Amino acid sequence: MGIIILLLLASIGIAALFLGGFIWALKSGQYDDVEGPAHRILFDDGTIDETDDRDGNNNT
Repeated sequence: MGIIILLLLASIGIAALFLGGFIWALKSGQYDDVEGPAHRILFDDGTIDETDDRDGNNNT
C-alpha cells in the first residue's frame, strides 16, 4: 500500500512540473504567433536573380 502512495505522489509531482513549465512557456510568449511562420513561407520577399542558372542550361 505504501508504494501506491509513493507512486501517486511522484506522478502528481511530475504533473505539477509539466504544468509549471507550460505556464512558464505561456507567460514567456512561446505561443504568441503560431500562424506567422506558416504564412511567412508563402510570401516571396526576395528578388529573382536573372543571372542565376538553376536549370543547368547555359543560355549565353
